[in-house]
Amino acid sequence: MEAIMGCDGMDDLAIVILAAGKGTRMRSNIPKVLHKIAGKSMVLHVLACAEKLTPDNIYLVVGHGAQLVKDEVGPYFSVNFVTQKQLLGTGDAVKQALPFLTPGIKNVLVLCGDVPLIRQKTLVELVTTHRSTQAKLTVLAVDMENPEGYGRIVLDSGEMVAIREDSDATLLEKQITTINTGIYCFDRGFIEQAIDLIRPDNSQAEIYLTDMVEIARSKGEKISVRIMADPRQVIGVNTLDDLENAESLIHHFQNELP
Repeated sequence: MEAIMGCDGMDDLAIVILAAGKGTRMRSNIPKVLHKIAGKSMVLHVLACAEKLTPDNIYLVVGHGAQLVKDEVGPYFSVNFVTQKQLLGTGDAVKQALPFLTPGIKNVLVLCGDVPLIRQKTLVELVTTHRSTQAKLTVLAVDMENPEGYGRIVLDSGEMVAIREDSDATLLEKQITTINTGIYCFDRGFIEQAIDLIRPDNSQAEIYLTDMVEIARSKGEKISVRIMADPRQVIGVNTLDDLENAESLIHHFQNELP
């Protein structure tokens, strides 16, 4: 546990947190990440976790209600704010942050600002898997009884071949219960070179970060998957019902997991 809490060897890690979305289904004008869980904005929960890994290399991508998010975060955390001027998808959001990474960064951890229950231990294990397997891309996945709405992890003979968004999945792919959490670790050199290859060829006409899996595969690069045990940590908050569920869960286990 000492190694986890100390997070030794994380100096070459940058964390990019995606917090630009509108959160239309929340039925509110405020940015989704500013909705509160246990009296604190969701993005503050994510930042508190990220800070334990690398306090000096956190990049927060803002867009909708950017100033509101900055005003909320500024008093509590020292982060690098990056603006996504057009909300063109997760791939575009990460792309905006890459030019600002400092020279010593080797790996990039991507988190979502609306996943407030994620824990430090889980992220450390993801980064450790990424490094030990010498992967160019490592995906955090979880098995979920009801995977509806989530991107599916598509495997072929045990090898990861794609992440298929729910809206683009075939009927067969929709039966897959291993889902993408939206959390990744990338080799910096790989993502800087490959992110421009993403094309908006999907039902939303957006630049999906998930397409990096197929790009890595096409280039013969190593892809790893870390399947975590606790789906509670990675529930997405997209509706008011989700918010209520997260509020209930955090009181049950916020002191249970490191």
